[in-house]
Formats: sequence, C-alpha cells, structure tokens
Amino acid sequence: MTPSPAADHPPVMQAVMYSSSLADAPVIREPLHAPVAHLVRGGVTEGVHYGSVVVLGAGGAVELQLGDVEAAFYPRSALKPVQAVAMVRAGLPLDGELLSLAAASHSGEERHLAGTRRILELAGVTEDDLRNVEDLPYAPAVRDGWIREGREPSRLAQNCSGKHAAMLYTCKLNGWSLDGYLDPAHPLQQAIAEIVEDLTGQRIARVTVDGCGAPLFSVSLHGLARAVSRVTASAPGTPEARVADAMRAHPEMASGAGRDVAALMHAVPGLLAKDGFEGVEVAALPDGRAVAVKISDGANRARVPVTAAALARAGVDPRLLTGFAGEPLLGGGEPVGRIRTARALDPVTVRACA
Repeated sequence: MTPSPAADHPPVMQAVMYSSSLADAPVIREPLHAPVAHLVRGGVTEGVHYGSVVVLGAGGAVELQLGDVEAAFYPRSALKPVQAVAMVRAGLPLDGELLSLAAASHSGEERHLAGTRRILELAGVTEDDLRNVEDLPYAPAVRDGWIREGREPSRLAQNCSGKHAAMLYTCKLNGWSLDGYLDPAHPLQQAIAEIVEDLTGQRIARVTVDGCGAPLFSVSLHGLARAVSRVTASAPGTPEARVADAMRAHPEMASGAGRDVAALMHAVPGLLAKDGFEGVEVAALPDGRAVAVKISDGANRARVPVTAAALARAGVDPRLLTGFAGEPLLGGGEPVGRIRTARALDPVTVRACA
C-alpha cells in the first residue's frame, strides 16, 4: 500500500473542466418514483419497491429512465469516487489500495484500519485529528467480533475513515487548516463542491451533513450517473482515471470481503461500482456507459437486482449478472418466490426479420 511520491503529484489543482457552463441545480421536490421491482410470492405480487433508474449510453445520452431522474436527491456514499477525484485534483498523491480506501465505505476489516493509519501517517497527523463520527465496523461479522472482544466504537472503524484521512492529507499538502475541515466553507469542501458540479454538469441544489459528518451535496440521479461516467471514461493518468483504476483494481478496499459492489466489479470486466446508504448505487464502464439507481425505501434487496438489470439494459452480458438477481423469497425454508425487476429494465433484444 505504497503511494506514489508526493513529488510525482504536486499539491496543485489538476483539473480538466468538462464545461464552462453548468445546468441549473435540480429541482427540490418529492420525487416521482416508479415501480422498479416486485416481490412475487407464490405467483402473487406481495410488495412493490419504488425508485428511479437512469441508463446512459457511451456518448452520455439517456437510453432509459424510470421514475424521477432529474429531481434533487442525496447520493450518499455513491458520490465518494467524485470526492476522491476532487482530492486527487488538489494534489492527493495516493494510488492503488490507499486511493481506493479514500473512496471507500469500508467494512472495518483490519486491512481498512491499517490503510487508514497509513494515510494518517503520510499526512503527519493522528486518529485524534479525524472528525468523522465514532462507530463500530460496518460489516456485521466484523462488528460482532468487536463486540465479543469488548472493543469500543472508534473513528478509525467508522466506514468513512479512509475518506476523512485522505481529506486531512489533502489539507496538509495545500496548507489548509485541519480545524473545521468538514465545514462547507472550508477550502477543501469548496474544492470538492467545485468538482462535484464540474463532473455532474449541474449546480448543487442543497448542502447538508452526511452520516459521517462530511458535507453532503444534493444533485440529480442523472447528474450522478454523468459524473461517474466521466470518471471511468477519462484518459489514462488523469485524476479521474487514477481513482477508477484504484477502485477497480482493489474493490475490497473500497468496500469489504463479501460485499455486493466488490463482487459486481469482479464479475463485470472494467466496471466501477459504488453503493450508498438509502438504496443508492452507481456503476459505469470504461466506454462511458453508466447506470444510477435510487430505491425509494432504501432496501438493499431491491438495489442489487435493479442495478444488475440496469447494467444488462446498458448492454452488459446478462450471463455475467446471474449472481445478482436477488435472494429468493422463502416459505418454510424453501424458495417460493423472487424479486422481479420492472419489465422496462429487460435487456433489449434485436429480432431477426422473418
């Protein structure tokens, strides 16, 4: 987990702006979500998950939209690849595992704690400088182990600690104050907001506080998909490509063992995927094809199969996605139903002429 020397990536903004003019901020309204997944038990629809889905083609055009993809919403941790790009543009010299960790919602495994300590060491700061909330590890098995051992919640164990350590490192490199680095008016957060707007192509609608304590920027689902599409389709060596390469090469550092986003990146060559709380996921391929998903009730049981269906709709071979169709619904311990995604998400097939 050795980063490139700081001299290779000096602490200056390395920005390739995508547009000199930005679209207006998305409208803040109650989203007009649509049915995206049905729970079918014994041939009867038992429940319906509502949400929104957008699929972008390689050129950035919208190829499919369900629900309300233009309303303002909070991407939660699905925005972390964009935040990492902003820090790299500001001179963050990390690569590989440590850069993947800087964009992580990690599980709290020992490798994640060790990586975060390494970033803090490189920055010349300590765990006491972190301002994310104290928490137990995110992964249930890891969290249960901590509880059995009598370990207390800590900022290091909290799933955003890698991002916060990278924020401190970016501040040190630029001579920015470490105090108040989570304040939206701090130079670091101003730099991140600028890149969020650049990559999404739209003004931020509203700023609030994420679960970890960092500023959370409201954009549209379409804007989120556009941002991550630009990250994966950028030229080699750019800050965007460095983040995408790091996360794709080290998906478990950006998540954890057994996590569905890591498994999805392993299953689909070249895919970058990032999840976020409250049923958010974004995924993009090197040619710029991208999907973004928001499940209105925040249910992971719908997020995973809907994301897989959206990727198939984007042209990913459905055979690569068979492991992401969702867990079967059980009755008496036996499968009696399944989650069926919306028919609009079925892959497009070209019928031969008779």
